[in-house]
Amino acid sequence: MSRPTIVLVHGAFADAASWTPVTRALLDAGHPVIVPPNPLRTLSGDAETVRRVVEAVDGPVLLAGHSYGGAVITVAGAAENVVGLVYVAAYAPDEGESPADMDARYPATDLRDHLVALPNPTPGREDGVDLSVAPNAFLPVFAAGLDPRIAEVLAVSQRSFADAAYTEAASTAAWRVKPSWGMVATADRTVQPDVQRHGYERAGTHIVEIDGPHLAMQTHPRDVVALIETAVSATVAAAA
Repeated sequence: MSRPTIVLVHGAFADAASWTPVTRALLDAGHPVIVPPNPLRTLSGDAETVRRVVEAVDGPVLLAGHSYGGAVITVAGAAENVVGLVYVAAYAPDEGESPADMDARYPATDLRDHLVALPNPTPGREDGVDLSVAPNAFLPVFAAGLDPRIAEVLAVSQRSFADAAYTEAASTAAWRVKPSWGMVATADRTVQPDVQRHGYERAGTHIVEIDGPHLAMQTHPRDVVALIETAVSATVAAAA
């Protein structure tokens, strides 16, 4: 098998640029990479968007998801050409389980007290809302470890996250049939580290832990790249 194309999926309140240090390093190492937009509207719709990108690739794909992006790759990873899943400070829900369900099992992180909700009614969900992180809490809660001036820009340009995406249950769990690797960010104040760890352990994921915050791709890119390259090597070896 040729080296897989690495598809990086961002999470809530962010965009594809959140992967920039990792994307640059993977490209420099000669890996084929795609970093598609994640709409952040519904889990099923977001997963279908990513799956279309995956299935357009002529060859194997390794999916990597950060935060809510982990839930997206859990569903989109059912695509036939996906050979592995990499979770970075991410949710890894089971079939019939939502990110909200996973969070409910553990004490809430600081994020819950710093969310801003704006009405976003849609057909069938007239009570729907869009969520964002209060700008004055963005640095300590979501972007810890970043240059404060950069975090300030990210705070005012963040992408909103529909509550429907957070509360929708996964229709499938690709980790049941695909190998997976997971990074626990033990200083995460956005996604409870125990939520990350629980999902990974249940999935039989190959786990590494870092003493880092939520945006590990920004603060610890070498560790994230190393995990992805470990997954690449393992999937290529398994196909040989």
